[in-house]
Amino acid sequence: MIEALRMGRQKIDVPCTIEIEHTWESLHAHVELEGLSVEPGDEVHVQGGEIVVPYGESRVLHRMATVTRASAPERLWVKMTGDFEFMELLEFSFSSGERL
Repeated sequence: MIEALRMGRQKIDVPCTIEIEHTWESLHAHVELEGLSVEPGDEVHVQGGEIVVPYGESRVLHRMATVTRASAPERLWVKMTGDFEFMELLEFSFSSGERL
């Protein structure tokens, strides 16, 4: 069923900028694609080897990325079911942290 949704996918290679920071203040990695926006269901694969940034450093790299566009049925499926998957990431706590 899922494989049938993947028919008609288009692959596009685009340059990208990768910003990585591994410091006390922040631990993040951001990828910015040049001239292309990612839509629901699209997949992005940054080409090249593993990137290791030692603690206390930050780096900006330029690489190529392959964007695989979702087909119309796949995009619709992601829009319809995406909220359910997002809710799995949330954790709620109503305690004040004090021991009773």
